[in-house]
Amino acid sequence: METPTSSAASVGHSEEGLRLKADDFECLNDMPLEGSAPSTPGDVGKNAFGDDFRNYANSKRQEEVERNYREDHTKMTVGVVKEKMAKWLKFTHGEYTIMEVIEMLDELVDESDPDNELPNSIHDFQTAERIRKLYPGEEYDWFHLAGLLHDLGKVLALWGEPQWCVVGDTYPVGCQHSDQIVFPHFFETNPDTRHPVYSTKNGMYKPNCGITNLMMAWGHDEYMYWVLKENKCTLPLEALAVIRYHSFYPWHTHGAYTHFEAPQDKALKKWVVEFNKFDLYSKSDEVPNCEELKPYYAGLLKKYGIDGKLRW
Repeated sequence: METPTSSAASVGHSEEGLRLKADDFECLNDMPLEGSAPSTPGDVGKNAFGDDFRNYANSKRQEEVERNYREDHTKMTVGVVKEKMAKWLKFTHGEYTIMEVIEMLDELVDESDPDNELPNSIHDFQTAERIRKLYPGEEYDWFHLAGLLHDLGKVLALWGEPQWCVVGDTYPVGCQHSDQIVFPHFFETNPDTRHPVYSTKNGMYKPNCGITNLMMAWGHDEYMYWVLKENKCTLPLEALAVIRYHSFYPWHTHGAYTHFEAPQDKALKKWVVEFNKFDLYSKSDEVPNCEELKPYYAGLLKKYGIDGKLRW
């Protein structure tokens, strides 16, 4: 597996424990997350179609969503993840500002999402603004910006990657697939399910190795996390955590893979869980005036060192 070339020493509260090992992901587990995340009040309502959120049984987009997950679960293997990392973590695919990438996402509708068919650019602002409403103040401006940035890795789908390896819930590869993953029966034909190591409960990992030492299925979460590190973003560790793990529903919502948790992962999970309330339930919100909001977020991009052209 190729290690990203740059040093991201300015990322988060400390770089200690954040580096990618030669053959594995980095470990965050000796890094405490600051503070605790309060609960989000209010009625969660219905999605953009008037349906329950995360309905994977009979949603209005059922056929499209199932097709995307069938491809993902059939094809996503340890080998595929290594190939994608080697391709995309060289960061040689262009230089663009955050706002330029957000505008690109006007063209993208997430094929894995049963709750929404709006362009992804609108969802980014919806998420950020819902966070901003319940977490006002400069002390949480990193949380606002995380809301804006969390899905920008989906630009991979506009640069030639099929959506099955860009969008959707994520999960670890290299170990037994949990039955808490959406459409778990689609894994039956995945080659790794017949691997003597990858098909076992612990797979290529050790118990309590830490969630951040797991190799995740390739997608927009992982890519955007590494884009921010590559470009020396100074967002705090909490923001990087929610960007990297917001799609890891089997873990943060359904309690799977807890046998891999290290003690500090419980603190990590608090902000990931809190973020997902905004990510999911903002999809029923009114469409914001994105142009009016851009100056505020442009200021945050400057504050956290990612206001110019970034390497993607």
